[in-house]
Amino acid sequence: MRIGKLEIPQGAVFAPMAGFTDAACRHLMADHGAAYTVSEMASAKAITYGDQKSVALLRDPDPHGIYAVQLFGNEPDTLAEAIRIIRGKGLAFDLIDINMGCPAPKITGGGAGSKLMLDPQLCGRMVRAAVDAAGETPVTVKMRAGWDADHITAVEVAKQCQENGAALVTVHGRTREQMYIPPIDPGVIKAVKQAVSIPVAGNGDINLAADALSMLRETGCDAVMVGRGALGNPWLFDEIKAALAGEPAPAPPTLQKRMATLRAQIYDMCERKGEWTAMPQARSQAIHYMRGLRGAAALRRACSTLSHFEDVDRLIEAVYRAQD
Repeated sequence: MRIGKLEIPQGAVFAPMAGFTDAACRHLMADHGAAYTVSEMASAKAITYGDQKSVALLRDPDPHGIYAVQLFGNEPDTLAEAIRIIRGKGLAFDLIDINMGCPAPKITGGGAGSKLMLDPQLCGRMVRAAVDAAGETPVTVKMRAGWDADHITAVEVAKQCQENGAALVTVHGRTREQMYIPPIDPGVIKAVKQAVSIPVAGNGDINLAADALSMLRETGCDAVMVGRGALGNPWLFDEIKAALAGEPAPAPPTLQKRMATLRAQIYDMCERKGEWTAMPQARSQAIHYMRGLRGAAALRRACSTLSHFEDVDRLIEAVYRAQD
């Protein structure tokens, strides 16, 4: 698959998720076979106001593999200015993604994220402004099926995105109203794929390699994007890559490997952000590694108490005791 002039390797894409997809998390997923990774979303308006925390969400001095930065907003001129600012700061990135899918009230309340799905023409103007400001960097879009059952606008929005220069669209197969339940509607993704000629990625409910293959088969999409299913399970990207290549599934990780990976990820977070900032964020990352373990409920509660890096070793000791 090509996005603009970029040749994308075979595999699933790692989705942007606020509070999760920091550099440590992205690098882990890329090292396990993610085709490319996407940053946490950053506010275009905040960047134009000089907010360095928003810029820091995007900065990655040593990205692993192809890396996209994601911006949100609802003002074309502001989006374009934010792109010019981050380009001027010399940030390393290969793609610029526009968020048209976030369902969080604090984002939609300002007219951004999935609220844009109510105005396909504005979506087109957002893409055009981004493309004009991005130079040679391809612009992609992540969207939802629509706002609610009465506004399933993904096809119309995708057409506007294509007409205005987007190089790829990713479609999450739920409306904003549905949030993350019930199961996705693959028919919406299929309809988008049939309506546009640019690559389309399908997103939602991919927790196994078989789910990725089903998504491709049912929708005809060009790629799949994996989000929550990979948290605490970077090996999912290895499994999907093998499945796409028709190769046997790799052996699942041992408990020791899972815990070593958890420890390494949190250590990397602390090295990059400092322990004070990293450890509260590490709690939610650690919780996902407890999935499927004996005594998982108690172990998740223990994850919520992580305050210092040394607490990670105590958590891992508790994991081993609970499995005896």
